[in-house]
Amino acid sequence: MMTRKAKTTLTVLILVCTLPVVASYVTYFFWKPDSTVNYGELLALAPVPSSAPQPLAGAAVAADGLKGRWTMVYVSGGGCDAACESSLYYMRQVRTAQGEHMERVGRLWLLDDDVAPRAEVLASYEDMSVARANAAWQAAFAGARGHVSLVDPLGNLMLRFPANPEPKLMIKDLTRLLKYSRL
Repeated sequence: MMTRKAKTTLTVLILVCTLPVVASYVTYFFWKPDSTVNYGELLALAPVPSSAPQPLAGAAVAADGLKGRWTMVYVSGGGCDAACESSLYYMRQVRTAQGEHMERVGRLWLLDDDVAPRAEVLASYEDMSVARANAAWQAAFAGARGHVSLVDPLGNLMLRFPANPEPKLMIKDLTRLLKYSRL
């Protein structure tokens, strides 16, 4: 026979052990946060084509596409306007801001037309891959024209930034991804 004090202690002990489990289920299934912490729009993971796009003017694009690095991809035509140039500049600055992790980030300017980019634009971003999109790449990046998109190291399109991005918020998103990614 248990005394009243022993029963009370046992009841409190059971409640203390089960309450966190019950609370976790309740918050998981019934409480949804109103906002997210990421700046870019999360996309349903969609694989990019495994074949590399056609490199332009001797620019190197990895044979296996974008696998192995986080890659910022900007899709536009060769006639780069002011918005295009600012996005390419932001991509360079966001990569540079990653410091010791900047080698884990690649940049690709994907051209979706037959217009040749101006030589001064290519010279300004000489360490960036520039390639022409074939039909498979255009389908994978449909709706991404004028946006900076992010492809994960496994080759999945996963994040798209707004058309006129805020570089500080892009840096914050990419820093967070690099910190928690083991890829």
